[in-house]
Amino acid sequence: MTTTNPVPDTQEPRAAATEAAVSVRDLHQKYGDFEAVKGVSFEIRPGELFGLLGTNGAGKTTTIETLEGFRRPSSGTVRVFGQDPYGNPPGVRERVNAVLQGSGLMEDLTVQETVALARDLASTPRTAEEALELVGLTEKTRTHVRQLSGGQKRRLDLGLALLTRPEVLYLDEPTTGMDAEGRIDTWRIIQRLKDEGTAILLTTHYLEEAERLADRLAIMHRGRVGVEGSLQEVLSGWGDRVGFTLPADVPTSDLPRLDGAELEVENGGGQLRATYTVKAGSVDERAHHAVAALLAWAEGQGTVLRNLQVRGASLEDVFLQVADGAADLVSG
Repeated sequence: MTTTNPVPDTQEPRAAATEAAVSVRDLHQKYGDFEAVKGVSFEIRPGELFGLLGTNGAGKTTTIETLEGFRRPSSGTVRVFGQDPYGNPPGVRERVNAVLQGSGLMEDLTVQETVALARDLASTPRTAEEALELVGLTEKTRTHVRQLSGGQKRRLDLGLALLTRPEVLYLDEPTTGMDAEGRIDTWRIIQRLKDEGTAILLTTHYLEEAERLADRLAIMHRGRVGVEGSLQEVLSGWGDRVGFTLPADVPTSDLPRLDGAELEVENGGGQLRATYTVKAGSVDERAHHAVAALLAWAEGQGTVLRNLQVRGASLEDVFLQVADGAADLVSG
């Protein structure tokens, strides 16, 4: 997948980095008696990627549809460049684009015809050649859309969105169906867009994707935000993990209880593994103090902590705990 530097942007200067391009305040969205979104708030500034993660049915797509102007909020406010996006007003329409889960591609058109049609609907688009080169589809111009792989169709979706040089870009599962190479190349494109000042909202089920790209993120569950912040802020609040294989001659009841730590013992492959989740104390020192206490205990027991592992919480750890309802959910 080959990329080139995009041509200079000829549109109006982009919003100052100190001003939010997208602002969501206490958003509620109802379908009859069912409330799909329950008080979500966040901002996205130019050059920033905000990752909106969550379980199936968490309310992510409804939130994006509201930002796109397809739905009026049941309550709360949504602003894009200071305007209500409902109804797609001119002040928003020309500056925003999206890659949605459901592709609107016409299967009987070629890639070249698809891009040409999209360019006819745009005011100051990139050239077709540039858009296709950005997403690595230069060699597919005469290929019919129906003959593209799933990953290639997602690349084409992205290329069509980039035609308009959007200042705000909504990416809803943009790399689904891509192989590893295509996904990594797409990450490079997204990073370049950030560097150019594009404000990006990303939803993805690939947690590695969020870890690589997001400046800030939120994890939704059942319509609410469970945790929000920078990746470092989100992970540091969920503790460090200190684990080891439990010696066969040490019963579980003899394991020490550490202040500010939760102990979990799991059976894996016929061996018990003890894991302490340490949340109390200084973020920089808590794992050190836990390991020191465990080593002192092991020495007193005359045993060795085999397969000792120390790591911080991963985004997967946080995501699973939010999904399990372990987080104190807040209303944005």
